[in-house]
Amino acid sequence: MSDSPIRIKTISQFHTLRGLPKPKHPLISVINFEDMAPSTESLKQSLIFDFYMISVKRDMNHKYRYGQNDYDFDEGVLFCMAPHQLLTIMREENAKNPTGWSLLIHPDFLWNTPMATAIKKYEFFDYSVNEALFLSEDEERKVQQMIENIKQEYQTNIDKFSQNIIISQLETLLNYSERFYQRQFITRQKAHHQFLEKLENLLNDYFERDDFKTNGLPSVQYLSEEFNMSPQYMRSLLKTLTGQTTQQHIHEKVIKIAKEKLSTTELSVSEIAYELGFEHSQSFSKLFKAKTDVSPLEFRKSFN
Repeated sequence: MSDSPIRIKTISQFHTLRGLPKPKHPLISVINFEDMAPSTESLKQSLIFDFYMISVKRDMNHKYRYGQNDYDFDEGVLFCMAPHQLLTIMREENAKNPTGWSLLIHPDFLWNTPMATAIKKYEFFDYSVNEALFLSEDEERKVQQMIENIKQEYQTNIDKFSQNIIISQLETLLNYSERFYQRQFITRQKAHHQFLEKLENLLNDYFERDDFKTNGLPSVQYLSEEFNMSPQYMRSLLKTLTGQTTQQHIHEKVIKIAKEKLSTTELSVSEIAYELGFEHSQSFSKLFKAKTDVSPLEFRKSFN
């Protein structure tokens, strides 16, 4: 069998693939995993969906690969995918279906509404799976009730008001998810302390490497890959913990090292700029002044 991913363009196509009845609405559907027919496909299957997917999955006996990370779903995990993202499912022999549900929303359902643009502001749609939302029992019940409201609306009340009502309910669901996600940042204090410590060590090691001067400053992409995080997630996490974006954090580290060199060595500004990975000393001086309100030479003079 080819390793090429299967592209699922419509919700109806997904229903057919999983042995489900025809959807009540072509552009939105809530499915229960228990209702899906057992997969007869390869033990490894890659899928690309052309619609949004919001799911709570439990009792997983196979792995998902999403955002270059493997994940075994545990109890109470809310998992969000945006259109055109790759999901690889690795099943075990004779694996049973997981429990839980998925809300499928085609972008056409949101077309010409404020939510078509607003949905893109919810960064958790871009996160790799190890950054999913971990829900408490109360939070999961609240989400479940909102899903039931959406399901009831599109199944029984299709009229000129139904789209706006469903979109309003979807917005509420996403806003609650955003609240839960921010709570997740706050409650994992020990893990976050370890993250900041590891980030500091990673930056120290980077600036001490022999190839640093030729490779230049560490990029946001480099740091996020080292932590198996998406750049968006790392930015949100650092913003919550330190008030700075990832790029600002990198710059603060550069300025700290620059201050040490300016105050403890006789290296010229150009030499320091080169040692910090800047191709042009003017770029270094501009960044330094933007961060400290003084030029590198003015800073050095303050120690004389």
